[in-house]
Amino acid sequence: MSAQTDNFNRTLRVASVQFESMQADKAANFQKIEAFVKLAAAQGVKLVVFPECCITGYWFIRNLTVAQLAALAEPIPDGPSTRRLVELARQYRISVGAGLVEDGGNGVFHNSYVVALPDGTIHKHRKLHAFEHDAIHSGSDYTVFDLPEGFRVGVLICYDCNLIENVRITALRGAEILIAPHQTGAVRSRDPHLMGLIDRRIWDNRHADPGAVEREFRGDKGRGWLMRWLPSRAHDSGLFLIFSNGVGVDDDEIRTGNAMILDPYGRILTETWKAEDTMVVADLDANLLKEATGRKWICARRPELYPPLTIPTGLERDARIMKFEE
Repeated sequence: MSAQTDNFNRTLRVASVQFESMQADKAANFQKIEAFVKLAAAQGVKLVVFPECCITGYWFIRNLTVAQLAALAEPIPDGPSTRRLVELARQYRISVGAGLVEDGGNGVFHNSYVVALPDGTIHKHRKLHAFEHDAIHSGSDYTVFDLPEGFRVGVLICYDCNLIENVRITALRGAEILIAPHQTGAVRSRDPHLMGLIDRRIWDNRHADPGAVEREFRGDKGRGWLMRWLPSRAHDSGLFLIFSNGVGVDDDEIRTGNAMILDPYGRILTETWKAEDTMVVADLDANLLKEATGRKWICARRPELYPPLTIPTGLERDARIMKFEE
């Protein structure tokens, strides 16, 4: 664990944003990002978290040709979107995280997430369990770093958070906050107990009948599903968790938003189930880390018992296969 954890007299105001990304329309998506960064900074926020692939758009990319994907993707850190995030971080003195498709060179692409710090420093996470396109490759590195305010943060993108091993390793590397950008909720599934689609007409009619869409967002297709596992990720590893998600139309699915921020006990500090672009804000008090149950459990680990965790069972399958068999 990081030596920083010995100092618990720290606080950090953070924000989680949910918004509806426009596919391949980076200008429109950045208009929203910039507006929320300005709003967050005005409220004293020091870290604002945006969804997975919110700059480029998300679910439509599975149907792109490789040439179309290449036209959409950008290098990191030298691409225009990363430079724009750095400019926002510097201008508003706030750390900004947002996702996009990365051009890794040589025909290799990644679902990546950039966190730009106010001093111009850039941190990048490549999704460890990517499935969005045959040309999008999974990353192989964990991403943990320090914020200027003295908190240590890690990044895991969407499906990365489904595997408890990824969250635990991130915590073992000293993370006190997990940035968890997603594009999830109301996905099609073969499993009758796992979510299911929201009728597009319910979303389109949300202003006339807000109750209908709210029931979907708060039900098993949205919040209900998240409550089965998201609080345990925060609780069992003793982390604050910032969950950011898309909302609204995402190609042929409807994202359920449910932006929320959880404390190291798995308790929800703030959340929304509004069917709109919006932001939630919370103050993270590091004193909650001191006695967090999950952090005590980490201290009780017996690593000599765990070699089986690194031995293939023969059941392992690529995330692409797993995603489309759910």
